[in-house]
Amino acid sequence: MSARPRVVVTGMGIVSAAGWTLDETWEAIAQGRSGLRALSLFESQRCGKLPVGEVTGDPAGRSGLAGGSRSDHLAVWAARAAWGDAGLSASCFAPDRGAVVLGALSGGMMFTEEFLSRLYFDKRAEPHHLADRACCNSADRIAELFGLGGFRATVANACASGGAALGLGCDLIEAGEADVVLAGGVDSLNRVVLNGFNSLMLVSPDGCRPFDAERKGMSVGEGAGALVLESEEHAHARGARVRAWLAGRGNTCDAYHVSAPQPEGRGLHEAMRLALADAGLAPAAVDYINAHGTGTADNDPAEAKAIRALFGEAPPAVSSTKRFFGHALAAAGAIEAIVTVLALERQAVPANLGLRTVDPKIPLAPVMEYRPAKLDVAMSTSLGFGGNNSAVLFRRPGTWGEMT
Repeated sequence: MSARPRVVVTGMGIVSAAGWTLDETWEAIAQGRSGLRALSLFESQRCGKLPVGEVTGDPAGRSGLAGGSRSDHLAVWAARAAWGDAGLSASCFAPDRGAVVLGALSGGMMFTEEFLSRLYFDKRAEPHHLADRACCNSADRIAELFGLGGFRATVANACASGGAALGLGCDLIEAGEADVVLAGGVDSLNRVVLNGFNSLMLVSPDGCRPFDAERKGMSVGEGAGALVLESEEHAHARGARVRAWLAGRGNTCDAYHVSAPQPEGRGLHEAMRLALADAGLAPAAVDYINAHGTGTADNDPAEAKAIRALFGEAPPAVSSTKRFFGHALAAAGAIEAIVTVLALERQAVPANLGLRTVDPKIPLAPVMEYRPAKLDVAMSTSLGFGGNNSAVLFRRPGTWGEMT
């Protein structure tokens, strides 16, 4: 029986409130600069000018894409950046051996909002206003743009979508169904999501402060993250640089509640355990966890308890990076996976920005200041409505015995 192929990351692209590139993103993290700012994309009578993780600039002008939704433009930008970073071209793989797996939820929701507004106020709306509404459109556009004629899927696992998409990308490579997979997530700001979370009293009026004793909720964000995944053999054959190994992943659904996490974090605990087992590693091997850490009353204690239960009294360094770019929903897992890989590359742990005093209910001591650290193995975690949980484990090149 042949050994299971190892999955590597050869390219990454990102856009969020923290920046349009990998370097801009890490510079914001290193300098402790939050990307949260007052909402300006649209007017919201219910939410006013709440701080959000809004992408600055013009996504439509930057993406090079004709037509489409804001989500489409963000996704295409990230995909173009990842593609270029990986040094890929059409000659690197057969069309039917290229796949795309993208976490997405909102799609072109702002088009739907416009349609409903016209229908309500003008008593008339044209169906073409809904043409770019579907959340699957972003994956379709990426597949067409890069000639990815194989497997294509949009993952909608709530806020664990981006992490789950990376896991599915690994499945495709390990099963021999694809040579190249562009995997990640995207979401854009809209009234339905912002007003919806605000109506649930989950949005902080002054910006999220994960794990803090005085946290008041999450900050809604937007953005996109894309990672190029290949088998190590395929990457080696074309002389590609390996940024990291995607060594393990775990996805669970505990179905505890439609919106609240299981209080002890049992679903996330199992997802992290599965990721470690997939990588063949013990908990002590993990050097850093980029936590989901939304800043809500229920999420933070549940996640912290799950980490403590699995890693014991001496857990690895833990921090949430949500205050840098907000909670980007379906894109969160992909954006934070990229930050986790960058942490391995830059050999540094991001600060848990906004944290002043750790909540006594949090059985952890999150990292409060950016600091250099020796990191070989790092994990990114995500939790979502409906009990969805995801954990993705990365290893730094040189720690697993590379091909020669």
